Amino acid sequence: MRRRGVLAGTAIMVMLATACTAGGGSSSPPTTINPSASHAPVTVTMWSFYTNPEYKQYQQVLDMFHQQYPWITVNHVGGKSLQNIQQAINSGTPPDVAVEEGPDDSAKYCSSGAWVDLNPYLKASNINVSSIVPPAALRYTAYQGKQCALPALSDAYGLYYNTKMFQAAGITSPPKTYTELEADAKKLTTYNSDGSIKVAGFVPLYNFYETAQLENGIYSGAQWYQSDGKSAFATDSNWTSLFEWQKAFIDSIGYDKLTKFYAGLGGPNSEWNAQQAFMQGKVAMAIDGEWRTAFIKDFKSKVPYATAPFPVADNMAADYGMGQIGGDMIGIPRGAKNADAAWLLVQYLALNTQAESKLAELLGNVPTTYASLKDSALTSDPHFATFLKIFADPHSSYKQITPLGTTDVSLETAFLAKYFAGHVSDLQAGLQSLATQIDKQSELG
Repeated sequence: MRRRGVLAGTAIMVMLATACTAGGGSSSPPTTINPSASHAPVTVTMWSFYTNPEYKQYQQVLDMFHQQYPWITVNHVGGKSLQNIQQAINSGTPPDVAVEEGPDDSAKYCSSGAWVDLNPYLKASNINVSSIVPPAALRYTAYQGKQCALPALSDAYGLYYNTKMFQAAGITSPPKTYTELEADAKKLTTYNSDGSIKVAGFVPLYNFYETAQLENGIYSGAQWYQSDGKSAFATDSNWTSLFEWQKAFIDSIGYDKLTKFYAGLGGPNSEWNAQQAFMQGKVAMAIDGEWRTAFIKDFKSKVPYATAPFPVADNMAADYGMGQIGGDMIGIPRGAKNADAAWLLVQYLALNTQAESKLAELLGNVPTTYASLKDSALTSDPHFATFLKIFADPHSSYKQITPLGTTDVSLETAFLAKYFAGHVSDLQAGLQSLATQIDKQSELG
């Protein structure tokens, strides 16, 4: 259940600036790695964000790893934040392996040396990783040629739509473009006698559940940065088109009506329980991740639904089928005491087909290898299969990542809160100011 988050940027950047000097352990892989050779028993410590029930489910795959490498025992410590991991790196007592939810910090880890470059390990193991993992997933776990992490499970975003409501409204297929999405949403929206929203066709608010993913620009072809590294918010017209369309959509329904409707649902807290609006039949269409299929089952929702790729900007109609992807990344923190054994665990969890398939089945996430995407246990569910196809689509991607982490996202979110509420009179001037803020943060390092 990965969502766009806001990090305590200043404190984390300070920790990362010193992370590359953390001591202890091997930082260079051997020339060759022979996992079949005789080895003394070793315990590898792995830190992750997982808590129960996912923690116990993940342990099943770690037990599979131990069966394959009986001399390696994995001590899995869950509930760890990225702050915990960075503090451990700086103190010289890092875990051997770290798993983080979301790829936003990969550029910071690669550029600072906080996580070691895995390219030498891949070479020593004779692994052509590009033949195993789709290129987009390798991009969001690398930076400037350093593959300091590997993807190990991902999320893919698509459209969930209420088939009963579609039939009643005479809509025969899911929308493929923004124009079709807005038209269908208005047909599907119903109102109470006082004019308030009873059922929303689609909620275009920037902060409504996973609608926030629209602001990453993937479905509009918008770029965060220019080739010179400067922010592209003021120079890429796709941002202007996205925000103008989204605001006009919001205004046509009513900003106040939408915000009151959202509050009446329980606000953001309702996303992760049985009161989630789509599962309750209060929203006809929603952008969401593959995990929602499991939530619908787990919460025994009776919503009649289907899934499809999320619509794209009208000028990108030929790319329909793609989507935003991005999920867990796994790596070896600098100073790991058992780096060689840690590499075997990283390799297993990220690149082993059996492990990736099992994790995907247990946790309800998208696997990140070509072979595991064909797992019949996953493809047999048409609702879930949609997201496997989205992940495999060559046009699917994640936003451009830099050492800023999510600082650029935080600045964008603050701007959009004002813009969609009607407090920005000049969009282009506002985007120029936003770009300047991001560039200044980049200059600060």
